[in-house]
Amino acid sequence: MNLKFWQKKKTDQPKKKKTKTREWIDAIVFAVIAATIIRVFFIEAYTIPSGSMERSLLVGDFLFVSKVNYGARIPMTPVAFPFAHHTMPIIGTKAYYDGVQWKYRRLPGFQDIKRNDVVVFNFPEGDTAMIEAPDDNYYQMQLRGETPQSIRSHFTVVSRPVDKRENFIKRCIAIAGDTISMERGMAIVNGKKEPLKGTGWFSYVVEFKTSDINFKLFEDLGFKIAPTALPNIYQMDGTPDMITELKKSEYVKSIQENIEEKGYFDKLIFPHDDKRAWNLDNFGPFVVPKKGWTVTLDSLNMPLYERAIRVYEGNTLQKIGNDWILNGKKATSYTFKMNYYWMMGDNRHQSADSRYWGFVPEDHIVGKALFIWLSIDSDASFFKKIRWSRILKGIH
Repeated sequence: MNLKFWQKKKTDQPKKKKTKTREWIDAIVFAVIAATIIRVFFIEAYTIPSGSMERSLLVGDFLFVSKVNYGARIPMTPVAFPFAHHTMPIIGTKAYYDGVQWKYRRLPGFQDIKRNDVVVFNFPEGDTAMIEAPDDNYYQMQLRGETPQSIRSHFTVVSRPVDKRENFIKRCIAIAGDTISMERGMAIVNGKKEPLKGTGWFSYVVEFKTSDINFKLFEDLGFKIAPTALPNIYQMDGTPDMITELKKSEYVKSIQENIEEKGYFDKLIFPHDDKRAWNLDNFGPFVVPKKGWTVTLDSLNMPLYERAIRVYEGNTLQKIGNDWILNGKKATSYTFKMNYYWMMGDNRHQSADSRYWGFVPEDHIVGKALFIWLSIDSDASFFKKIRWSRILKGIH
């Protein structure tokens, strides 16, 4: 009897060699799996498509975003085509299968989100994506003067899973539990003014003493200049530091920051409540929801927190008479299950951010922007397209 049955039988036959095709297939499969693991759990490349973060980040910046700093998010839509986000390139079909959904989980990270971190996250109102215009979003539709009701009546509205919504990048101005407000374009967190230092793009109305001005000098300083209907008066976009230099010019008569007046109601500004006369430069104060924080369900709070309770935290919520019905039962308060954040662009007057759509839930957080690995200026000449000074520049 052979008692060594667990041992492989010796054979003189040589091991069958893999074909070149099989070797290539194995190599490609391994590369795809390895790249997917790195992309999902460690680091991912992104590009900046708009100027909402100028001058911190420019259009054409390519950057790496860390998934490990805040803890990698376990895929919530695990069945998806590798390297595609929500839409297949060229053919335009869905790049994922939403029949399998996992609940939100996150691996331990090295740090919590801090104020002024530059963060990548999924667009919070991405649940209103449209089949006919997949690159559009709720904010852009609002700017066209459409209401949520008209949006839904004119288009087929689809719901994308959280991790398949558009990626946005902004600066975290307030973290969970903070009290946020804004006065005359200045963010105020927990009663303390928080000016953007060394960055931040603002609009100014500049009056010159004469029309004989060489604007090329100011453009070389980085200003974006647009004429107005009045002679010698221009709108100039730049940083506070640039404005300090501009004030030294003998040609400048006056400089005024172009901001909305306090008390003016802008219906596009969160929470779109006509009882709050808020606008782009003046709003608040209010508390950013924190896990474990309890809010009273009343007419004062619900315009601010109703969407977070209903959409982000998955509750049924409706008002019947003067009562709020939460998951089928009358309720007077609600305790939040997640942390939330208030995100804003450094280009304060050209940014679709929390001022328009409110809080960003923690399950929408993708990662922390680390550094720029390449920067291309599409408007520059061939030999000057690469912004060499920005390569390997850290993001602060």
